[in-house]
Amino acid sequence: MTKLFWISILLLFYTFLGYGIVLYILVKIKQAIKGKQKRAIFNNELPSLTLVVAAYNEELFITEKIKNTLALNYPQNKLHLIFITDGSTDRTPDLVQQFPGIQLLHTPERKGKISAVHRAMNCVKSEIVVFTDANTLLNTEALVLLAQHFSNQKIGAVAGEKRVMITERSDATAGEGFYWRYESLLKKFDAELYSVIGAAGELYAIRTDLYEPAPLNSIIDDFIISLSIARKGFKVAYEPNAYALETASANSKEELKRKVRIAAGGIQSIIWLKDLMNPIRFPILSFQFISHRVLRWTLAPFALILAFTMNILIVTINPATHFYYLILAGQSIFYLFALLGWVLEQKEIKVKTFFIPYYFCLMNYAVLAGIHRYFSGKQSAAWEKSMRK
Repeated sequence: MTKLFWISILLLFYTFLGYGIVLYILVKIKQAIKGKQKRAIFNNELPSLTLVVAAYNEELFITEKIKNTLALNYPQNKLHLIFITDGSTDRTPDLVQQFPGIQLLHTPERKGKISAVHRAMNCVKSEIVVFTDANTLLNTEALVLLAQHFSNQKIGAVAGEKRVMITERSDATAGEGFYWRYESLLKKFDAELYSVIGAAGELYAIRTDLYEPAPLNSIIDDFIISLSIARKGFKVAYEPNAYALETASANSKEELKRKVRIAAGGIQSIIWLKDLMNPIRFPILSFQFISHRVLRWTLAPFALILAFTMNILIVTINPATHFYYLILAGQSIFYLFALLGWVLEQKEIKVKTFFIPYYFCLMNYAVLAGIHRYFSGKQSAAWEKSMRK
């Protein structure tokens, strides 16, 4: 029991904190040997670029998205805009059609986002493709900042940054903002060591000729597309100053729905990209993939349950183990805080201290639910829209 307890504790520590510490140390060692990684140098000869936006029933936001897109700084003679509205049953296609500078792709049938992306890629003639979600707003210089990285021929894709707009209303999504700030830090270190481990669909760019169509049943296609490029030997860079801003999920129920889908997609990705765990073929990338993604999407939630269960059994069988009583007390207080976070969310009371433990537990529960949903065949590849603030 003691061995199982400590294996679980060490695995949890490494997954959520230890990897970040190890990554930081490795980056510092690399910088001491090779010097700091140079930022992309501005190149007046920017590559031709296509911005692709897949939108489904976004009539309440699509006009704001289009205005934001048209205001982006990029040479107009090198920029092509494509909006795909397949399956939309509201006024989204009609609203897009009002802007002549945008190519509209629309079919009445909804086959999912990845099918729409494949269709858009048949229309792309540019060197670079940028994908962004319909419910996000980009900063003015985002496209230029992403495109600059491709002056380095080793870069096959560039991940932008997702920023979550947290409102004053208190709920579990206060933890979402904290989570993404930590994720951004890990992405920065991942990129400096070797490569970002998968891009998020809110904003990322790829070389057009490296695009590999993901299967139509892909759950998190952005992750598959970007890591398929890394599998070819190219790096996925990170550009924190190119960001996509979106509001937080409306509540924990909506956030849970999104996280369960991502977790199911994570299991699918691990199975499809299992060769990335081969340290002989991918010595650095496999270390990053396993540490940053695989452990979170597989063992971490089970380790949480095991650590708490073994802790209870240890103090029950041997009451003299005061040290383990202290650890059990710490675990109990953490889960009590998580429970209080849930209770306070129901009452809409603002005490953000409890929302980080709550979000942490929510995230790990989502992994368990995602694993079940994937292996039971209940997870559809088509996005189910989550309500946002």
